[in-house]
Amino acid sequence: MTQPQLKEPDTSTVRKAVAASAIGNATEWFDYGIYAVSVTYITQHFFPGQYGTLLALATFAFSFLVRPLGGIFWGPMGDRLGRKHVLALTILMMAGATFLIGVLPTHETIGILAPILLVILRAVQGFSSGGEYGGAATMMAEYAPRNRRGFWGSFLEFGTLAGFALGSLIVLFVS
Repeated sequence: MTQPQLKEPDTSTVRKAVAASAIGNATEWFDYGIYAVSVTYITQHFFPGQYGTLLALATFAFSFLVRPLGGIFWGPMGDRLGRKHVLALTILMMAGATFLIGVLPTHETIGILAPILLVILRAVQGFSSGGEYGGAATMMAEYAPRNRRGFWGSFLEFGTLAGFALGSLIVLFVS
């Protein structure tokens, strides 16, 4: 049995889908850039003590450990509900968690609850990022013409680097 031939989207549609995926990916990695560059501040305000830097970096790493769970959860959800909806939801989750981290009271203010809340919010970020990255890559491949999927899919990495760099630059300019 032969597969039905689907009409490939026009270049404008492909560009919009790729741009949306790359921008979504940039949004996800924006926070990773901010956190990585701000680890000294985070240590001082959330993990005071002898092992503060280790705990701050472990919190950074923890979000990467949660990512596969996000992929396992959000991947099938994207298949059922559509990638655009899932990508929008994961981006909103990431942005919401990033905002909450930005207004989170410090260890000096609320004690041990501050690092606990930080770890929970980083878990939310890792969970949403795990779903976003795979969904964005799949969406790019679905929209791209068959003979150009590698080319168009490579733009996802531009989103990663742009988000990380922008987060790092903002911390540089603010400090």
